[in-house]
Amino acid sequence: MRLAFVLYKYFPFGGLQRDFMRIALECQQRGHSIRVYTPIWEGEIPEGFEVVVVPVKALFNHWRNKKLTAWIKADLERRPVDRVVGFNKMPGLDVYYAADGCFEDKAQNLRNSIYRKWGRYKHFADYERAVFAPESKTEVLMISEVQQPLFIKHYQTPLERFHLLPPGIAQDRRAPANAAEIRAGFRREFKLADDDLLLVQIGSGFKTKGLDRSLKALAALPRELKKRTRLIAIGQDDPTPFLLQVKALGLSDQVQILKGRSDIPRFLLGADLLIHPAYNENTGTVLLEALVAGLPVLVTDVCGYAHYISDADAGRVLPSPFEQQRLNTMLAEMLADDQQRASWQRNGLAYADHADLYSMPQHAADVILAERPCK
Repeated sequence: MRLAFVLYKYFPFGGLQRDFMRIALECQQRGHSIRVYTPIWEGEIPEGFEVVVVPVKALFNHWRNKKLTAWIKADLERRPVDRVVGFNKMPGLDVYYAADGCFEDKAQNLRNSIYRKWGRYKHFADYERAVFAPESKTEVLMISEVQQPLFIKHYQTPLERFHLLPPGIAQDRRAPANAAEIRAGFRREFKLADDDLLLVQIGSGFKTKGLDRSLKALAALPRELKKRTRLIAIGQDDPTPFLLQVKALGLSDQVQILKGRSDIPRFLLGADLLIHPAYNENTGTVLLEALVAGLPVLVTDVCGYAHYISDADAGRVLPSPFEQQRLNTMLAEMLADDQQRASWQRNGLAYADHADLYSMPQHAADVILAERPCK
């Protein structure tokens, strides 16, 4: 088959982008041709991929999106394919990978009613409706169980169009046989003493991921615990407002904010706790990456994958509604209890051995390549 994949931006460190790459490579390995449409591509292009960097620009994202879909539609009329797979909501898709939650639900429950009068709202609502309306033929690859009822509630999408996928954690995130050696080398590199504690927060979009909450929790630690605790945040985002917060909280010597990078497994093995107090999160792949690396997790329950941390008993899940003081207390308790962290580590590694946390790309490819006509 000739397959076209569409996404608004590709860079190597985003969760959506990594999922796209693994699914596209799986389809290619099965003998199918891959064409990618995107206005922004950062990073290497896999051998055999045709990447079309669409030359569209606009003052606002929703204007750009309209230009993008029109340009792609015209190109596909000249050079047709067998399937069009989108990683963002838009018209004309055969298959949509639901990396994002329900826009309409957020617009109605988290936004002022005035927001729904703006052109931006109308654009994203129309694009979501093009995927989920009952008359649409788009098949939906779901990665979050909690979002499916919301789409059905707002659009009456037929249940048979949803395909719930297992997580797709890369095998290189699992703790290797020499994990202790890697940990020791990492901690030497970052000048961490044996009794120092390292928190990591990983993921692009520091605001959504709750980095401000993490910094407040670090600042609130008991004095002796705080003195030996450091935090490294990693992601593709503007760190400026958070660096200002770090300075205001007196944490300049204890916090580093790094750009996205390719050696995340070393951080998962070298750290003592992953903190992820997100405001909202469709899934939270990094939670499972920490779990399979044996790194205990502290996470808010709004994350789609938070239940895996509870199921595996590999950390603690902060219930809603969010309370900063409760996060502060949980963090202090988790850092102070070495034996409990060791138990969470063992539980996570054991869970990684028997749970299906890895086969998302294969299941997604099965749906994309299914012989039934998508249109």
